[in-house]
Amino acid sequence: MERVVEPELMDDPGQARAYSEADFADPHQAVVAHFTERFPDFDSCREARVIDLACGPAEVTSRLARALPHATFLGVDGADAMVELGRERLVRDGLDDRVSLVRRFLPDPTLRELGPFDAAVCTGALHHFHDPMVLWDTLSDVSTRGTRILVQDLTRPGSIDAAHALVARYAGEEPEILRRDYFHSLCAAFTLDEIREQLERVGFGYFACDAVSDRHVVVSGRAR
Repeated sequence: MERVVEPELMDDPGQARAYSEADFADPHQAVVAHFTERFPDFDSCREARVIDLACGPAEVTSRLARALPHATFLGVDGADAMVELGRERLVRDGLDDRVSLVRRFLPDPTLRELGPFDAAVCTGALHHFHDPMVLWDTLSDVSTRGTRILVQDLTRPGSIDAAHALVARYAGEEPEILRRDYFHSLCAAFTLDEIREQLERVGFGYFACDAVSDRHVVVSGRAR
């Protein structure tokens, strides 16, 4: 199946709130598990700084912040609606003293001035970029030697029918707007081979790039 791009931003308030309220507990908690398993020494890094690129409503950011209590976080997203929902979440979770959110549309060279960071993460956003190298180049820009990098995203199924089957399996009980967006996201996602090619282009070819479910890939490694 050929890739079909979708809008880069989710800035419609109804769309953003539907995404924010959806039950992504399993894949989002998996991000925390993958990070702590692949970088087990990270929580010993006092005053570590983490950047979460394209953080959406900060649900994963909040989970990571609870799991890594010694770190401070900067969440970055290009959609006003997402940033607003994320700030509300951080206040509810009592994390607004350690986690801040800013609106930035990538590519944004000013992010380099805020780094380098001890860790950089991105969840469920690679497929939104029409040019995926914008994300990989940004990850490189905010990193230095030793920065832990972890990206989790969808992988593109082999056919339209397979995409519909994944929607029915994992979002069948969700509102129609979310089922529609999930289908579009699957169609916009990259294959493992495409992601590995992107990693080679940015100089991260030595990173691990693994399928971790029937619809997710995790990329991880330390910048050199």
